[in-house]
Amino acid sequence: MHWIDPNCLPEVKGTIERFVLNPHGEIDGFVMIAENEALTLVHMPPHLEAELVSHVKPGDAVSVRGVRPRGTALLAAVAVTAPDATEIIDRGPDHDREPAPKLEKKKMSAAGAVRLSLFGPKGELRGALLADGTVIRIGPKEAKEVARLLAPGASVAVSGDGAETKHGRIIHAKEIGIALSELWPIKAERPKPKHDEKHNPKRDEKHEHKHDHGAHA
Repeated sequence: MHWIDPNCLPEVKGTIERFVLNPHGEIDGFVMIAENEALTLVHMPPHLEAELVSHVKPGDAVSVRGVRPRGTALLAAVAVTAPDATEIIDRGPDHDREPAPKLEKKKMSAAGAVRLSLFGPKGELRGALLADGTVIRIGPKEAKEVARLLAPGASVAVSGDGAETKHGRIIHAKEIGIALSELWPIKAERPKPKHDEKHNPKRDEKHEHKHDHGAHA
């Protein structure tokens, strides 16, 4: 949303509690305790990671200007003002930006209560933050199928590719359930075929032509 003028957006102030990681281990936002004590997920694109961590850290008071996707507890930030008054503004990705170092992942699992649902910038469900700080990430299509397990207060267990970073623990879930002893593979619902096998218009058309041909013979 680098095309939006941040000055036209409302300002929300609060304190950064922790950074949030994407499946690649990059920072793509943070959890903020707003002035009204509401827990708020703030999304920021990963290309702002270096600028963000050089000016803010957990415990810092910041102000955020952004938009709220309908029906989600998310603030998609366009600009963040750091304690030293530096403005971190989304001006779009830097095409000269070096790719993030490849994250060394290993098989990991986690279980616990969901503290906060995690969303993408458009409000699409993409995982959850557990009470112990573990970040669980799931693709948006797959997340729809297990949304009830990613809601605040739900008990969830996952297994997948994970890593420990200096900013926290991240698991890209491959299996999910209500307990580690009851996991099942995460799969997105497959789209239904447009035509039933018993009724194939093309096949019916060929059959009709053959029938007509026999009638005129």
